[in-house]
Amino acid sequence: MACNIEVIVRQAKIAEPRLSYSRKWKGKFAIFSVATGPSRVTELPGKLVYHEKKRAIFSNEKFGIFGGKFVPETLISSLTKLDYEFNSALHDPQFQMVLGVALRDYVGRETPLYLAERLTDNYKSRNGGKGPDLYLKREDLNHVGAHKINNAIAQTMLAKRMDCKNIIAATGAGQHGVATAAACAKLSLECTVFMGSLDMERQPSNVILMKHLGAKVKSVKGSFKDAVSEGIRHWVNNLETSYFLGGAAIGPHPCPTMVREFQSVIGKETRKQAMEKWGGKPDVLVACVGSGSNALGLFHEFIEDKDVRLIGVEAGGVGLDTGKHSATMARGQVGVYHGAMSYLLQDDEGQIIEPHSIGVGLEYPGVSPELSFLKDTGRAEFYTVTDEQALEAYKRLCRLEGIFPALEASHALAFLDRLCPTLEDGEKVVVNLSGRGDKDAATVFNHTTKNE
Repeated sequence: MACNIEVIVRQAKIAEPRLSYSRKWKGKFAIFSVATGPSRVTELPGKLVYHEKKRAIFSNEKFGIFGGKFVPETLISSLTKLDYEFNSALHDPQFQMVLGVALRDYVGRETPLYLAERLTDNYKSRNGGKGPDLYLKREDLNHVGAHKINNAIAQTMLAKRMDCKNIIAATGAGQHGVATAAACAKLSLECTVFMGSLDMERQPSNVILMKHLGAKVKSVKGSFKDAVSEGIRHWVNNLETSYFLGGAAIGPHPCPTMVREFQSVIGKETRKQAMEKWGGKPDVLVACVGSGSNALGLFHEFIEDKDVRLIGVEAGGVGLDTGKHSATMARGQVGVYHGAMSYLLQDDEGQIIEPHSIGVGLEYPGVSPELSFLKDTGRAEFYTVTDEQALEAYKRLCRLEGIFPALEASHALAFLDRLCPTLEDGEKVVVNLSGRGDKDAATVFNHTTKNE
């Protein structure tokens, strides 16, 4: 849900309004208009402060200035109800027990923390036999092949708890769509998945899988951002009977928090497994960043462990200077899109710039509000790698470890070229292998053949 707003926060002004709805908040934050269309923040309020004892400065629905509910009044009651049901489920032992069984017996958790010995040796051989030990968090081994099922099974259970029988989802690379379709089949729920026409052409196997699982797949002209917009429109028109199941850590509160919470099992397992394997914590965590669901899933458990580096890797596409990239943290500005404030790829007029990446799941012009906060507080680091570097990382893992990584996760793997030479011998690095790459095999093969 795109929103154009005008906000005055300590004299910080955000874009010009295109008024459709009006709303006011008491206190420091006064929101004067909410309408369709992106917005740009030209000046930020005071410096953000990271609290020693808390994971974020979080006032009901925000991480610092990021997040919020920039939506029309008609959605506020639905989001408030969702927030209540979500928090009730988190504190319901019966819900947690059933979810735990589903994660174990249906999803296949816990996933291995795998020592990639040949990949480790490859980097050590470049540095006189010294360097970090490289571990992969094998989310690619989950049912349907990616981390997305962690959140999908939990949210379908929540939807059923709320007596919602029609599930609406939007997908980019198709992994969230397949996961949602599978979870809906298991729980006997109707499933409609919106997918960009460009993404359907690039990921045809996932379209077929969604249909096999009983989902209705609706094509939307454009890419993932357009599918999200259409999915939310469909939900708004059917609020009483439908549930919008977001797989990305975006949108109005509580949607990003729900995704992060249901994905945080990744980091919790990683802490436990690291203690079992070497008796300590990882030194560095690395994850690709599109909207942020897999990165937050790994990072969140370790945010208070300041001796653990958190590294997010964005899609540099064909180069940052070309404009064909998805590097929201590197080149974005603060604004509001799909109902929340975060970093966005936008032009001087506040219009969204079309993102690009060879990893379809990274093509989104915004990013999680929580990751935006972690960037501004300096708790997490963000870097970029290009399409070509990701392709090389894909092929390298195939040949050294016999593992097909998703092109999205290949961006995190590619960053090891720069990271490993900077680390001490024996340091522990965990890369989140967020999905498997058989869906990308044809893309890699065609690209390789074309360039040989």
